Amino acid sequence: STLSDNGRTGFNRPPEPMAGIVTNPRSAARRASRRGTEESPFTKWTLIAIALAFCFVFLLLPLANVFAQAFAQGWGYYWKALADPDSLAAIRLTLVVAAISVPLNVLFGLAAAWAIAKFQFRGKSILITLIDLPFSVSPVVAGLMLVVLFGLQGFFGKWLDAHDFKIIFAVPGIVLATVFITFPFVARELIPVMQATGTEQEQAALTLGANGWQTFWHVTLPSVKWGLIYGIILCNARAMGEFGAVSVVSGHIAGLTETMPLRVQVLYEGATKASAAAAFAVASLLALLALATLGIKTFLEWKQERVEKLIVRGVDSR
Repeated sequence: STLSDNGRTGFNRPPEPMAGIVTNPRSAARRASRRGTEESPFTKWTLIAIALAFCFVFLLLPLANVFAQAFAQGWGYYWKALADPDSLAAIRLTLVVAAISVPLNVLFGLAAAWAIAKFQFRGKSILITLIDLPFSVSPVVAGLMLVVLFGLQGFFGKWLDAHDFKIIFAVPGIVLATVFITFPFVARELIPVMQATGTEQEQAALTLGANGWQTFWHVTLPSVKWGLIYGIILCNARAMGEFGAVSVVSGHIAGLTETMPLRVQVLYEGATKASAAAAFAVASLLALLALATLGIKTFLEWKQERVEKLIVRGVDSR
């Protein structure tokens, strides 16, 4: 009877938890994870303060100084500096070069990212290395490479001169230099996104009867559109602000081959305060174009998040 009583009262009864011991291993793991990621308030606010101070000193303060110097001579001189014929020509040329180089890089980036992420082929690693080449080559060296190829004393210089076709010290050379410097941005943003999405959706679309172009436009492109938009923004910002390679191949011809960064340099090297204010005026316009591009990106991201929230609410309501 004693064994039966012990069996009923001792062995079959679940042991009572001891004080200070957590019996649920999942809750213990969650608490340990929270303790591992939480920092003290002092450490947290110190890191936040350092980040904010860095952004203020190296980003916001120089940007504010550009606009302050641009309007130092007043609104009248600001508009007069922008209305200068050479400045207007530099603005037009910068927009034209960006309008040509960015679509070309979008086409190349889409093709290269699709091939690298979706297919296996020989020379794949070589293609990835070539895409990264402009990141490792100085822009000045890139400009010199174009001069060696298309200059008057270059490999194709005599043939181009005989056919009266100018590349160096002309707009085509500026476009080529800008395309070379900026072409990794779109591809480098799309490759990891396409690799993360995989090929299941494309295979399902092909199984349902879609052809290659239909699969690309209705399946692949929508799944990578945010990476594409971000790559376009980076590419456009670099195209409008490129200086080194463009400086080598342009020849600094006022009104013809001066882009906005080159125009800023020419005005800033002037001997008067008025020319320096004009340089800051052109630089402020360049900064405004960059800020407008970032504003468009932020608006599109906000719109996408709003659509996703509406979709989630619709699913939850069901």
